[in-house]
Amino acid sequence: MTPHNEAKKEDIADIVLMPGDPLRAKYIAENYLEDYKLINSVRNMLGYTGFYKGKRLTVFASGMGMPSMGIYAYELYKFYDVKSIIRLGSCGAYSPELNIFDTLLVNTSYTEGNFAFGLEGADCHKAFADKELNLALENKAKELGINLINGDVLCSEVFDYYVKDLNALINRFPKDMNIIGAEMESFALFYTAKYLNKKAACLLTVVDSHYKKQEISAEDREKSLNTMIKLALESC
Repeated sequence: MTPHNEAKKEDIADIVLMPGDPLRAKYIAENYLEDYKLINSVRNMLGYTGFYKGKRLTVFASGMGMPSMGIYAYELYKFYDVKSIIRLGSCGAYSPELNIFDTLLVNTSYTEGNFAFGLEGADCHKAFADKELNLALENKAKELGINLINGDVLCSEVFDYYVKDLNALINRFPKDMNIIGAEMESFALFYTAKYLNKKAACLLTVVDSHYKKQEISAEDREKSLNTMIKLALESC
């Protein structure tokens, strides 16, 4: 147990699927897992452990932003012996070629923030997904006929729609990166995994775009995530 997690060590599986939204964790448990049980409700950051096709796994919410992700990922890796975490999230598109509901697999996460400096005094702004996990996700996507798009993302400390000058932000991106989307948690996950010698991956569903005027309802957004959820579960 930790100040943020009431689960017993044996309650949590060695692989965790980690959506940001606690209600999305609840949705995954209720719609995909068998014999699941609620193992955490502290701060309403819901966590469930159950079985998918005989594989025991945990679904645990991270909350929004790098600080929240950093807390839960660190504690799961360090105190619960979790080996792998796959983040399941949503993102905005920074490429005109992306469409709403596309599924992304993150290779590298870039941040302008100081998460690494805060954790261990490191001047680091790029963090990487685990190659073995990514390969497993890629192979399963091919098997399932899912169009999976690889790329890099911006992991922002602020919701990018509120940024005063978005073009200035985009112009600051490193020229050697293929940043095609923006979200707010992947850097903290990847960096924490590296820090603790664990594994991490990140799947994202495009839910808005800076290049295309496409609006979707909350219901459509929820349904659109099912492709990503199924891919993660099958890859486990």
